[in-house]
Amino acid sequence: MKAPSKVVIAALLGLLAAGCAKFTDDGGMAPVSDGVRKEIGKDAVKLSSAEDVRRARERVQALLSEPLSEDTAVQIALLNNRGLQAAYNDLGISEAEYVQTSLPPNPALTVGRTFGTGGFAEIGFQLVGNLLALATLPRRTEIAKREFEEARYRAVATTLSLTVDVRRAYVRAVAAQQRLALLEQSRQTADASARLMKQLGETGAANKLDQARVSVFYADLSAQVAQARLSVAGTREALSRILGLWGPDLDYKLPARLAALPAAPDTLADVEIEAMRRRVDLIILRYEIVTLAKSVGFVNATRYLSFLELALGYRNEVETNDAGEQTSKNRYGFELGIVIPIFDTGEARVTTARETYMRAVNRLTERSVNARSEARVAYTTYRATYDIARYYQTRILPLRRQIAAEVLLRYNGMLVDVFELLVEERERISANIASLDALRDHHLAVADLQAALIVGGTVPPSGVINTTPPPETIPLGF
Repeated sequence: MKAPSKVVIAALLGLLAAGCAKFTDDGGMAPVSDGVRKEIGKDAVKLSSAEDVRRARERVQALLSEPLSEDTAVQIALLNNRGLQAAYNDLGISEAEYVQTSLPPNPALTVGRTFGTGGFAEIGFQLVGNLLALATLPRRTEIAKREFEEARYRAVATTLSLTVDVRRAYVRAVAAQQRLALLEQSRQTADASARLMKQLGETGAANKLDQARVSVFYADLSAQVAQARLSVAGTREALSRILGLWGPDLDYKLPARLAALPAAPDTLADVEIEAMRRRVDLIILRYEIVTLAKSVGFVNATRYLSFLELALGYRNEVETNDAGEQTSKNRYGFELGIVIPIFDTGEARVTTARETYMRAVNRLTERSVNARSEARVAYTTYRATYDIARYYQTRILPLRRQIAAEVLLRYNGMLVDVFELLVEERERISANIASLDALRDHHLAVADLQAALIVGGTVPPSGVINTTPPPETIPLGF
């Protein structure tokens, strides 16, 4: 009988070991990297060692050596943003929890020795194991595996959300820099006009009113330049933060101008369907609902039986009589310990599981409705900002240049006074700034459209409940 018992025990241990999950070589990052590369064509890397950090640092330095493009900025953030690395650490924690859940419960071994009167002595030990935890191991492992897969999608969503924020920060920083250059150029022209008007005033060729008008025009442009410089500093710092740059890396260069408006806008047949298919936050919620459905079934199955332990025991009793002779008795047996559900019938756990499941269903429904609306608004905004920016470039600015040239011609012919010339110059500067703002808004709308189609808003919080039965302490005797 001993040999078959050993075979059975060995087979059982082998089966349990085979069911245990194993750690991946990259902390579960392979699907995350593939998903990010599929959506935006960039590399997402987890920095797990000093060598990884060194390679990432070298690549960042190489990218910073040239003026940053929008795509370059995104890649730097993927390599250098430590908040993103913290999200990848969360993924590693989720993998560790999955592996931990897949492990069979450790048995407890207790050893004791008892002395009694009359030369009585007893030595025994118990091997105690949680049968319920062992019986539910496959179900709990399956749930933990789905939670780990959901954590991967959360990492993808966090990564894509970061790339959208980088694009927005980049566009704002370049636009602010371009606005400052435009205002400084206009102020230089106004400064030259103010000096000329002052010289004419000294000769009596210009009255005090014209001099004052030119001076206040120059002063107003100086105030706008100061505000533009403040905006440049703020937007550049915002970009530096999201790129994870500090120290000497802050000397990076940005291009002088925003990217040109494309020849034609992109046309999307049905943005709602595109959003339903690609948005990672919806994928996460669908995964969560399936996981919660399994959790509800698990809680229902263990509602009344939350604790079940088996104790295998051996005792050796030694008794010494008056003559000094010892008699030994060996005893074997087992005991089973369970919790009697008198007060806690598990109803609270079952209700919690069901309400958590319905909360996830309602959350998915709400977010699906919102996602459709967000996609429609984002695409409408994208097309409208394109048309506005194009209209400024093809109609308004050419007309403003034409008007400015005509007013200058009339001023030189002494047909209009300096006041009308200054008014037209103000209008021309305002039109150039409005055109720049329209171009900036279009590039921001591109990022917003990307967010509406593949990322969504914030990454939804996990609603998966803890399916592990509450711990119970049952004293087992033998």
